[in-house]
Amino acid sequence: LGDLESCLREATKRATKNAPLRHNAVEIFDERNSGDNTGVRIPWIDWQIEPDSDSVEISAYMAGGGCSLPGAAKVLMPLEGYEGVVKFVFDILCDRGVNACPPLLVGLGIAGSIDVASTLSKRALMRPVGSHNSNPVGAEFEKLLSDGLNEINIGPGGFTGTDSVMGVNVEQAARHPSCIAVAVSVGCWAHRRALIRIHPDMSYEFLSHKGVVL
Repeated sequence: LGDLESCLREATKRATKNAPLRHNAVEIFDERNSGDNTGVRIPWIDWQIEPDSDSVEISAYMAGGGCSLPGAAKVLMPLEGYEGVVKFVFDILCDRGVNACPPLLVGLGIAGSIDVASTLSKRALMRPVGSHNSNPVGAEFEKLLSDGLNEINIGPGGFTGTDSVMGVNVEQAARHPSCIAVAVSVGCWAHRRALIRIHPDMSYEFLSHKGVVL
């Protein structure tokens, strides 16, 4: 486990050179591009420990700058309720959604603090398109948001139409009674996500792309 971060950094460097990938890691304050897509705390790694598991699942997500532009988070007053969550999502997508190359996959995190909501919103993008929240009310909330966003006429590529989003994935954590934190992360139409499972004997299987061989 302790070696995994350095392995992923080295993998990022190799992929940048061999694929090749456009280098996009610019150091804060120095304003210098590293040239290999690594830098201070980049690639960013979000850990989740799976109890009683001796394998590792790695989700790789390559997002362009346009995907990040609509990203936003806010802590709402409790009186605003889930209607306030809906308003926040629509305000963000109506203002900046076109910059993210629609149709979009919208990741929404709802929690008790802004850092948790933001993390959950990105994790929501790791879920497959067409998946549903484990809570039936949450699943219905996803559908209502998705249906509503498809009616705001952004359309594919921002050229108007009903297919503005591929879906809305919501992940949640219990909140403090006095606040509702909400965060939005967005994936573009390409949704460049891959998921691989690696076993202790170094055998592997791609869970997102069938038939791929390393």
